[in-house]
Amino acid sequence: MENENRCAFCGIADGVFSACRVWEDPEFLVFLDRNPIRPGHMQLITKAHYSYFDDLPTPLASGFIAAGQMLARRLKAIYEVTRVGFVCTGGDIAHCHAHIVPLHEKTDVTSLRYFEDGILLPTARPAPTLDELEQEARKLR
Repeated sequence: MENENRCAFCGIADGVFSACRVWEDPEFLVFLDRNPIRPGHMQLITKAHYSYFDDLPTPLASGFIAAGQMLARRLKAIYEVTRVGFVCTGGDIAHCHAHIVPLHEKTDVTSLRYFEDGILLPTARPAPTLDELEQEARKLR
């Protein structure tokens, strides 16, 4: 498969595309989101390609949740938060993944349903440099 047609997350799992890796095992890989909602915002992916969370075989889905719980505990300790968001959206890339975000505010992860008349005014989130992401990854490792 040519790189321009390749699933981005398969490319990251295979080491073809770069990412700030935090943790991995034979089935899963965790890396920092390049446009984080908050510092420590990670992506948990399956190394094998499954388009969506509900496509996972049950034993793999169980491991996926267990990995998310382990990472949430780490985020709580490092960022001193009481809640961590674990969201499988499947919106941007059709490869099973979860956003794992330390929640400082209850609106850190929300829905358009909570906005007046469905209007959401976008604001640019700061995009950290590769060096800043690597510093966060070292802290989380």
